[in-house]
Amino acid sequence: MPHSFTPPHTVHGRSALVVAPPWHYAGWLLNVALDFDAARGADLLPPAIGRTIGRTTGRGCVHFADWQATTDGSELLDPVQAQYRETIVVLEVERPDGSRCGFCPAIWVDQDVSMLRGLLQGWPKKMGSTWLTRSLPLDHPAAAPLRAGTRLGASLAVKDRRVIEAEARLSGEPGRPLGFLAAPTLGVVGFPDLREPARAPALRLLRADVAQPTASGWHAATASLRVFEHPREELSLLGELQAGDASAGWFGLTVVGARDA
Repeated sequence: MPHSFTPPHTVHGRSALVVAPPWHYAGWLLNVALDFDAARGADLLPPAIGRTIGRTTGRGCVHFADWQATTDGSELLDPVQAQYRETIVVLEVERPDGSRCGFCPAIWVDQDVSMLRGLLQGWPKKMGSTWLTRSLPLDHPAAAPLRAGTRLGASLAVKDRRVIEAEARLSGEPGRPLGFLAAPTLGVVGFPDLREPARAPALRLLRADVAQPTASGWHAATASLRVFEHPREELSLLGELQAGDASAGWFGLTVVGARDA
């Protein structure tokens, strides 16, 4: 019998916001590595499991992404179901065993389907407005071609207030994967029980089970970042961010589920 993977729970399941994996993604990304005061990073880790995650190293990455996603291909015929943009912040952490991975403390998206898929994976998605320069396969001033000297920009606004912006200039050299593209990245799942509203939710670490990662080849860039104070968002708690390596390109992956981290 058909069933709903997520609400609304109906007999046919057609109106469910999210269907079961696999979820297939492909997109254009601008990735900017960042350095920050490692001691400040603890403020963005969940206190209940901070010791399990480890400690921040003072390195991380912000990704600006323009995605297209599908389950069985049907969404590609109705692009309003498939397309969205998001900004992803990943901090590098050193775990108690000495290994290093990423942790996502903040991520903003403009599509409800993507937001719920992220929450199920432990990525703390909220609504936000991301814009980034697209590179198109044309030799034209408006196409931002992938060659030395081309300039790219990106920004995130949440509740009509700008949170972060980036500028990048392509060097013409090959780039490298950064952030969640380069290392396993952890998320945290935990939902409150309104029968006991005074009790904090039990949290657990998850890692997405990913298949078929593919990239077109990354293009190196130099970049700058600017973070703005916001009355609700906490990214500015990291202090001044110093931009490091940057890269741009196309990337695809499939999420088939998740596993304990």
